[in-house]
Amino acid sequence: MIPTAFLPRLSVSLLAVLLTPIAAAQVASTPEAPDYDRGAYRSCLDRLGQHASSAGIETPVFDRHVRSVVPDTSVLKLLDNQPEFKTPIWDYLAGLVDEERVEDGKAMLERHADTLARVEKSYGVDPATVVAVWGVESDFGKVFGKRPLLESLTTLSCMGRRQEFFRGELIDTLRIIQAGDVPAERLVGSWAGAFGHTQFMPSTYRRIAVDFDGDGRRDLVDSVPDALASTANYLKRSGWRSGQPWGHEVRLPAGFDTAVSGRTSRRPLSYWVERGIKRVDGLPLEGSSTPTALLLPAGKDGPAFLVFKNFDAIYSYNAAMSYALAISLLSDRLRGSDGLGAGWPTPDPGLSRRERRELQELLLARGHDIGEVDGIIGSASRAAIVAEQRKLGLEPDGRAGRNVLAALRNARPPAGAGTPR
Repeated sequence: MIPTAFLPRLSVSLLAVLLTPIAAAQVASTPEAPDYDRGAYRSCLDRLGQHASSAGIETPVFDRHVRSVVPDTSVLKLLDNQPEFKTPIWDYLAGLVDEERVEDGKAMLERHADTLARVEKSYGVDPATVVAVWGVESDFGKVFGKRPLLESLTTLSCMGRRQEFFRGELIDTLRIIQAGDVPAERLVGSWAGAFGHTQFMPSTYRRIAVDFDGDGRRDLVDSVPDALASTANYLKRSGWRSGQPWGHEVRLPAGFDTAVSGRTSRRPLSYWVERGIKRVDGLPLEGSSTPTALLLPAGKDGPAFLVFKNFDAIYSYNAAMSYALAISLLSDRLRGSDGLGAGWPTPDPGLSRRERRELQELLLARGHDIGEVDGIIGSASRAAIVAEQRKLGLEPDGRAGRNVLAALRNARPPAGAGTPR
């Protein structure tokens, strides 16, 4: 999870590319890393060594793992990055709550059924929710991130904004290594320091992680039981209420005053029932005093949701409504839901990862050098989309949507085009 210390100043478009390791790769290629003052850096290492010693980190541990670190100054660009590409919520959710992730999630529910049953008994969080977090955070362990935590956190402890915050994360990383929980070489993750199956920050690990497989180590990298139980422990500590839903998709009556919407605008469930709000699935919505909020993530013409305390627990994992909705909607799909009842207010819906890969294959077939076909729409893919949109008479916005995919499917390949890779 990206540290919430950064989240209040982030737009949803930025969150859409930062909140998960999978989506993070959609940020445009990182600019060349800036140079740094080597003398100032060595002085910083000396101060870090003193701070680490006072925090209980043994000097040999610090010297072995930090003294030789060459700073990765490219993380400074990521710290201050303002992405150029806007991501509508229907694109964000289309890639995170797609059929592939649902299929894989159901397989994980079956494969780890015994562990998940024990997790639910211990922490009261249902298997679908835990697996949904796992799926969104690391695609069930397929994508952890590639940046060594020691490099990123040492750099951020000495350079850029919020050095004090990152010094704390570095010290907690050294505590993980010193305790023998996870070897240093296995601690790779996001630029900000999140790591493991469900992307804990080191400080979150220190407070929340549990040894659920009983081997004496809290290992969120190589132990699925530890990672799943730690995730459930996080949600429990964030106020999760066992046996209660996160919320429901609902339908608003005509003329409804949407000024009362918003996650923090809580009212008794009976308030919404009295004003004619009904569940989309037709099941009864019984009035009660339960604090409930109305969410309209795409405005009054898009899907609407009534959310309860458990949505807040999910939201706390990464403070963004789009992220919490991805977890919530994926968990519903894992329980057998058919998905949203209402459509998004757009004539050009987002693409699943399979469709994004198909789009990339079509771009390759038309001669664009976009690199690997991986379903990640980065800067090279967007530039190719812009070029094809211009040829096809579409708005050249670089967006990977249904319209450009359909147009490329129907377009005649240019003469001499090769076979897609």
